[in-house]
Amino acid sequence: MPARALDRARESYQRGWAEQAKFRFPSAIRFLKRALVHTERADATPDRAELRARIMYTLGLCQGEISGMSVAVEAFEQARREIDTIPDVALRARLHGSVDGNQGLMVMRLGQPDQAVEWFSRYISYAEQEFQPGEPDSNLTQGLMSCLLNRGFAYAAVRKREPAIADLERVIKLGGEYELPQYYPFAVHALGNVHKQSGDLAEALRRYEEAERIFRADDQPERLARLQLDQAETMLMIGLSDEAGKHLDEALPMMRTQKFGQEIAEVEMFRASAALLDGELDLARRMAKASMRKLEKRGSTWWMMAALIELWAHAMQAKRVSNALVQKALVLSDHLAANQLVDEARLAKLLAARLEVRRGKLADGEELLRQLPGPRAVTPIDHRMQRRLVLAELALAKGNRRAALLHARKGLEELGQVRDQLGGLELVSATAVHGRQLGELAIQLALENGDARQMFVWLERTRAQAYRYEPLEDFENPELAERIVEVRGLGRDLMRAGLDGRPTAELRAKLSKAQREANRLGWNAQRWGRPRPVAGISEIVAELGERAMVSFVVSGGGIVAVVVSGGQVRLIRLGDAREALESAQKLHFDLNALAPDHLPPPLLEVIGGSARKQADRLDQLLIKPLTHLIGERELVMVPTGSLYAVPWGVLPRLHGRPVVTAPSATAWLAAAQSAKPKADRVLLVRGPSLQFAHGELDRLAAYHDRAAVLSGDDATAGKVLAHLDGADLVHVAAHGEHETENALFSRLELVDGPLFAHELGRLRKPPAHVVLAACSLALNRIRPGDEALGFAGAMLAGGTRTVVAAASKVGDEASAAAMADYHQALVAGAAPAVALAEAMAKDPFRRPFLCLGSG
Repeated sequence: MPARALDRARESYQRGWAEQAKFRFPSAIRFLKRALVHTERADATPDRAELRARIMYTLGLCQGEISGMSVAVEAFEQARREIDTIPDVALRARLHGSVDGNQGLMVMRLGQPDQAVEWFSRYISYAEQEFQPGEPDSNLTQGLMSCLLNRGFAYAAVRKREPAIADLERVIKLGGEYELPQYYPFAVHALGNVHKQSGDLAEALRRYEEAERIFRADDQPERLARLQLDQAETMLMIGLSDEAGKHLDEALPMMRTQKFGQEIAEVEMFRASAALLDGELDLARRMAKASMRKLEKRGSTWWMMAALIELWAHAMQAKRVSNALVQKALVLSDHLAANQLVDEARLAKLLAARLEVRRGKLADGEELLRQLPGPRAVTPIDHRMQRRLVLAELALAKGNRRAALLHARKGLEELGQVRDQLGGLELVSATAVHGRQLGELAIQLALENGDARQMFVWLERTRAQAYRYEPLEDFENPELAERIVEVRGLGRDLMRAGLDGRPTAELRAKLSKAQREANRLGWNAQRWGRPRPVAGISEIVAELGERAMVSFVVSGGGIVAVVVSGGQVRLIRLGDAREALESAQKLHFDLNALAPDHLPPPLLEVIGGSARKQADRLDQLLIKPLTHLIGERELVMVPTGSLYAVPWGVLPRLHGRPVVTAPSATAWLAAAQSAKPKADRVLLVRGPSLQFAHGELDRLAAYHDRAAVLSGDDATAGKVLAHLDGADLVHVAAHGEHETENALFSRLELVDGPLFAHELGRLRKPPAHVVLAACSLALNRIRPGDEALGFAGAMLAGGTRTVVAAASKVGDEASAAAMADYHQALVAGAAPAVALAEAMAKDPFRRPFLCLGSG
């Protein structure tokens, strides 16, 4: 019957509409096509025409996602023809407005947000004319809010901050007035985009986290997937390429299951961008090409952004720069500019200019740079760094080394301004990747100049910037605390499952997901104050006294030492960097193998011989060339790369010598000038599963008769944290583990589960002197810019003056013996570095400890 056919059509339409709202486009298309079939059996009435129009424009939106713009436009035109048959003028206007809104949404998703604004504005104008505040039409109100929301997204995409915020705040206001809370998380998501495009990346992440909480609570995985794309882009803008990749990997399976079109192509594009940032050029090109093919097929202008990534990676791989490559960059720049992708167009022209400089056509490169205006307020930091890099390379090619260094300095100052706006340790340290090439250029120039003082200054400008910031008291974040408890519980469950021989794959996946969520929440959980000024040479000389400082740096394949000693600064070339760094890695491997307490003598001899060989090699490469400068002085070492894992006391020339390891001279100076601890408040902690822990802490308690002792059931994460706050000396005898994928989840194993580095930010006053026995939790994770992270790194950045930790694995018995000797020397009045040198000297290869910070 005709009437029944229309009812069935409405039912299928509603199911199709619900599916498209969840981004389930294939199933939505099936329901919508079924609805159209039902309408063909109904009588030709205005109700039928209205329903067919709604079906068609909804179908157009879904088909556009799958098949591209041309199919969508045809469906929209069919809907408009159907609408024109309706006699009711007001209804015709409303339906045409709905088509305008859907067409705007389709255009925006295809990479044309400026055109989308025009389509959305048409519907908004209609809705505002019809809107009656006293007696609002629910459908009209929701239509207006949806279009304001979408226009806010579009304004954000074209970096029009004020109108975007106005639209989104209006959505929030209308939602409150008319009890429509479902629009709130979308408005918050869009506000995150506004902050992202205006460069306030920390605030963008905070907004995204708020929206994410709601989407997760409401079980909206499709909305969450779209949000994760914007979160990943923001992470890339900060420099968190690893984290962005994991975020995208989490979103991709659901997108593939639901057969998303645009989003999958965007994931591939952002993955290409992450690979480019990490220097994985083959992967960057492969992912960019895959994204480009999908976007071109869909008719999305975003294919040009994928093409720019592919072209950039190609240019970095090219051994010879051809004219064709330059022209390709210029043509792409024109295409991007024609589509209002302003910053991307400038970046493509910057690439062309850099290629011209590389092939020696300096006048052409300079002319291209002259055509480019300066950066806008909203220009991303990576674009700014590329501009400074090209200007520096041009100046260098013209023989103006001073101008090249000036551009490098200004670029790093701009990067510092971005860093100053960020929150937690992970965010601050991640930005270094954007200044890596500028820093390398400046270091290379200083090395070529042979100017040791200039080299010292540039090292301090480019390395370990996270340690320059004064930590502030953090604010309570109940959700982060709850997530940490969840991670601790999952870790405990995983350990039990492993001991019981039960499958662990599902628990590992849950734990990994919970860690990522906690990490993202923790990015803004600790606030940082003003950065300390970079240490000057005169300050370092004054604080060193009779000690010497050695800063290592790798440049041009060689390793170099900058030595500050006796008031002088010297630059010493040490030879091949690869050989030294490989020896450091081999030594680390051997020391781990030597850690078990009772190795069979033949194995001990073989592994010990290998370790001594690597230690001798490092001694010859790194220390012997410096002996005339450092003599028998106590040392402050500022390592680079894998040298962070070297326990310096195993090197023959440093046997028994006090050595402090620091991330930078600036970080060391800040620690050295902080108040020296009195050892009035001493805390001794005994973790579970340590063979010699009971005897160890009993001996230490005899040295510190007023010490607080937490062991057994008292050694919980909560109690340990509470006692850490304000302590003078803390000794933790507990196993621990460094988390390679996420440094702030490095952990100490306590009776109720792990204590994470994340949680140290909750301390109002960090402990002054911390000893981490029986675990390798030193500065194990090294980011670009020698941003050294890990459990010890979190403590140093948080204000702890001295951390003693193992550079590699250490046996329980060896650790207990070393720590007894260490504390005995401490209570006798020795400084930490001196006490550790004496303790290590008795058996250096089985006591591979470092004194970090200040000794």
